[in-house]
Amino acid sequence: MKPSFSLFSAGVILAGALALPAQASDRILNASYDIARELFQAINPAFIEDHAAATGQNITVRQSHAGSSSQARSILQGLAADVVTFNQITDIQVLVDGGLVAPDWQARLPNQASPFYSLPAFLVRAGNPKNIRDWEDLAGDGVSLVFPNPKTSGNGRYTYLAAWGDAHLRFEGDEDKVRAFIQRFIGNVRVFDTGGRGATTTFAERGIGDVLITFESEVNHIRREHGEDRFEVVIPSRSLLAEFPVAVVDRVVDRQNSRALAESYLQYLYTPRAQEILAGFHYRVTDESVRAAHNAAFPAVELFTAEDLFGSWAQAQQRHFSDGGTLDQAQAASRRR
Repeated sequence: MKPSFSLFSAGVILAGALALPAQASDRILNASYDIARELFQAINPAFIEDHAAATGQNITVRQSHAGSSSQARSILQGLAADVVTFNQITDIQVLVDGGLVAPDWQARLPNQASPFYSLPAFLVRAGNPKNIRDWEDLAGDGVSLVFPNPKTSGNGRYTYLAAWGDAHLRFEGDEDKVRAFIQRFIGNVRVFDTGGRGATTTFAERGIGDVLITFESEVNHIRREHGEDRFEVVIPSRSLLAEFPVAVVDRVVDRQNSRALAESYLQYLYTPRAQEILAGFHYRVTDESVRAAHNAAFPAVELFTAEDLFGSWAQAQQRHFSDGGTLDQAQAASRRR
């Protein structure tokens, strides 16, 4: 998928205000995940406005959107992103391994450089005709699923690992029962889109599938945008913590002299104004006062982490998504059904 771009620009420079150091860049590019378009269309103008008020500097923030893993590959191949706002740690680790992001990136910002979080949840059609309540229902006969391909999408990997983790806990670690569930679950997938927004289009606009599995923020956005009378949101009893890590792309900002602006942009995501915007898009936030104000909008969910169940994201990636991993095994087994 080719990244898409949108442009925001600031207003008049305020006289007498402070400016960034001489020759510093006045523009940055944020490479983000597929379904974050509307979110950053709201955040960027707020950042530009507040930055101008504080510094008097006229700045530009550009956006690029595609599947998180696709974005990482694009940056390795030359996309000059100053910052990344991804939906999975492993996609930033790819940039660390490629020498573009410093190894200490998680120590540079609060909450291990994750200013907000979410979890995989379900969107069903009005009336919930297949009576979907939790993960176990997704493996039932006659249930058609849509979610992004875990090979190309961080969103999809969260879904697969959430389903596996729920089965692991439900079956008390019985590997045979977990694998049998996952085989049925994968066998019910009607469409594997390359990214989250493609999966949304398939389900909401093309009318394919009984259940869309994507981030809680996205299922609520779809219901709001496409009709509350057409869809229902189902939050499972437990799910996988989906962190949204952010990082400066060190090699790019040092070359383009944009580090100061890039760092300011990422720090802004933790401010009350940005956290309010995030909560308004149904992301769960880290600011305690903002979280408390929006508490009623977020049902209680038992969250487990990749570290809890899989050791680490690197171990999960190797076991489940490498060639010949459990995903490939489940797909092969489901084709033989």
